[in-house]
Amino acid sequence: MAYVLGIDIGSSFSKAVVCKDKTLISYAIMPSGGNYKETAGKTTEMALEKAGLAVSDISYTIATGYGATMVDFADQSITDISCHAVGVFHLFPSVRTLIDIGAQFSKAILLNDAGKVTNFVLNEKCAGGSGKFIQVIARILHMNIEDIGDISLKSEKPVEFTTGCAVFAESEAVSRIAEGALPADILAGVHKAMASKIINLVVRLGLVGDCAITGGGAKDHGLVRAIETELKTDVLIPDEPRITAAFGAALLAAENSRK
Repeated sequence: MAYVLGIDIGSSFSKAVVCKDKTLISYAIMPSGGNYKETAGKTTEMALEKAGLAVSDISYTIATGYGATMVDFADQSITDISCHAVGVFHLFPSVRTLIDIGAQFSKAILLNDAGKVTNFVLNEKCAGGSGKFIQVIARILHMNIEDIGDISLKSEKPVEFTTGCAVFAESEAVSRIAEGALPADILAGVHKAMASKIINLVVRLGLVGDCAITGGGAKDHGLVRAIETELKTDVLIPDEPRITAAFGAALLAAENSRK
């Protein structure tokens, strides 16, 4: 069985996954920075080192994501929509609706019974339904993003945001702080506003079957809870939701390697 590599160069974070056939061997995640080409090399080196492999051991590489074209050592590049679908369907064969919450974009994807993409929608240019919104609020509240989800779950009176725009919400959050609103209530309000934006994407497609959430936003427990409340159903979360596209790319690389 051959070793393959899937690499996802996102706008904020880059991920590399090494698989042996279709079994995950190792992965690495690091900030994308401003030089995607350099980051692609470093992320790959990290994943290979964890696996105890060399570049020469990799038989096929597929790149995906925002900066896929900068991965000059890849054999092929494939859209992140397709890679997300392949990755999540391998992990959860029952999933028919996938929500991916990235730093720059959020998207809803519909899959058929074979795991193929049948339709998808993006949140376009608005950051209100993406991880950027959380980054903005974290900066205002002087908090680590990793702590936001658990803190928001302590809220007893979520703040109602009158806007779903990340830019205007920043000013509104500052006003709420001045009025004495608790951080937990502000965060819960942000999650509710984000969930509403994200659910609008799902509504446009129509919720089908089991639903999974991937991307950095899936690590925010408060946001996931808000989405589940809006959907009125539980969702599935991969053990490491940030590597789904890279994993899907590696699975496709394994198929191409056999060919």
